[in-house]
Amino acid sequence: MPPTLASLVHHSTLKLTVRAGEDRLDVPVRWAHASELADPVPYMEGGELLLITALTLDAEDPEAMRRYVRRLVGAGVVGLGFAVGVHYEDIPEALVAAARGEGLPLLEVPRRTPFLAISKAVSAAIAAEQYRAVTAGFAAQRELTRQALTDGPEGLLGALAGQVDGWAALYDASGAVVAVAPDWAERRAGRLTADVERLRDRPAPASAVVGGEDRVELHSLGTGRRARAALAVGTAAALGTAERYAVHSAIALLTLTTERSRSLHAAEQRIGAAVLRMLLAGECDHARAVAGDLYGELLDAPFRLILAESSSGPTVVVRSGGDLLGQLVEVVEAAAARAGEAVLVVPDGERLVVLAVDGGAAVAACGAFAVALETARADGRDPGAGAGGSASASASASASAEVPVSVSVSVEEEELVVGLSAPAGPIAAASAYKQAEQALSVARRRGRCLVEHEELAAGSVLPLLGDDAVRAFADSLLRPLREHDATGRGDLVASLRAWLSRHGQWDAAAADLGVHRHTLRYRMRRVEEIVGRSLDDPDVRMELWLALKATAAAGE
Repeated sequence: MPPTLASLVHHSTLKLTVRAGEDRLDVPVRWAHASELADPVPYMEGGELLLITALTLDAEDPEAMRRYVRRLVGAGVVGLGFAVGVHYEDIPEALVAAARGEGLPLLEVPRRTPFLAISKAVSAAIAAEQYRAVTAGFAAQRELTRQALTDGPEGLLGALAGQVDGWAALYDASGAVVAVAPDWAERRAGRLTADVERLRDRPAPASAVVGGEDRVELHSLGTGRRARAALAVGTAAALGTAERYAVHSAIALLTLTTERSRSLHAAEQRIGAAVLRMLLAGECDHARAVAGDLYGELLDAPFRLILAESSSGPTVVVRSGGDLLGQLVEVVEAAAARAGEAVLVVPDGERLVVLAVDGGAAVAACGAFAVALETARADGRDPGAGAGGSASASASASASAEVPVSVSVSVEEEELVVGLSAPAGPIAAASAYKQAEQALSVARRRGRCLVEHEELAAGSVLPLLGDDAVRAFADSLLRPLREHDATGRGDLVASLRAWLSRHGQWDAAAADLGVHRHTLRYRMRRVEEIVGRSLDDPDVRMELWLALKATAAAGE
């Protein structure tokens, strides 16, 4: 413990006597300082034992002493030492009464005890306390290191909680709780997710203190610009020196663990890239051999292949300080880690390739991420501009999964599009890659964040006609017919639509239009003359039908 007035009073060589404030002797003493100024307050920092001989004081004036003592108490002075036998043979009663009235401990210093001896005693006690704190800190560091090596982060957190007489929790990059000690603190740790997210958005290293039922310190972990994890330490009171050493040791050890994990993760990504290349080349047996226990279970079950691409164009950014592909990686990997799933993530320039278990947490996290982006983009722009609909049904449903996705709208020259293949196995990996590429292309064309290949296979071809190039082609093909109809000389566009919808059956189409079949035949000859192409050609009929559908889809 630091020195207190009580420890100085009980010091065998100082021979101090308590004259006032007997009930406040347990106050820590930060320093001992001698001053004969009539007003030493401007030079006080708080926590001092002030030593005086009353050389410049009117120590026998009750009102002057009350003002003097009141000023000392207001400045945080914890005690007053008065040397007798120098200017006064005894402590004047006016000063004793003032000290008692303000509750300020007043110590009588005998003539044979120099102020220097008191200062040395305080200094020695402070040094001894610091030495004990450093020694305890080294012991805590050894114990934390041993626990980290034998039991990993969980063991380290348990040891840290014991050192600080509180609790400790570790969070991943998404703000989710990875481990906590003791177990009873799990609910308290879970309530700090929003605070961890705010801390993560600040440049590392960063820290914050959060109030509540505990005093909680939050510390970011990692050496890069963006934090990779966070540590929370909850205690009933502020940390002492020894506890502070323990926390700093835990931060260092967890940071080393995090950075080592990043190196291992980079190695895993290189293995994953090799496995992916083998799968796409059709070398399934070699891919299984290389994957081993790392990705083996992923190749034993149906998986989805996800392609994500970052391209130019105004969009939204997820949280501050991170690109969208990087954020997607964090979300997918964190979800897979919590679910105990294997996930293969291979960055490839501006493109990201992900193999994840079909129906698993990683695929659900990807869908939820895309839905959150879609929603944020719609909220941040004109609601009718370029959204092109929501993400697919399965991705939308996954948005309700417990995936920590936080989106803040900010215009950047970056856009994320995602294509998701149908469920596949190792043999069909190349086909799954093509499916994901097709879905990615459609997502980009439609202005969507995510498209699943099942949408393309099971849906209508009409959404594909929304491309600007298709609309331009339809407009150029049908414009001469519309211009003819605008003169009031016939209804060629409607007649063409009815004839094509009836597969060229004259009577049925004429009945739909309410005209004679000879009138319809005349109109179709006029269509051929105007467009300069024969309706006997199936390609011409197909192009005209698609043009009519494209203009109908555009509301024209």
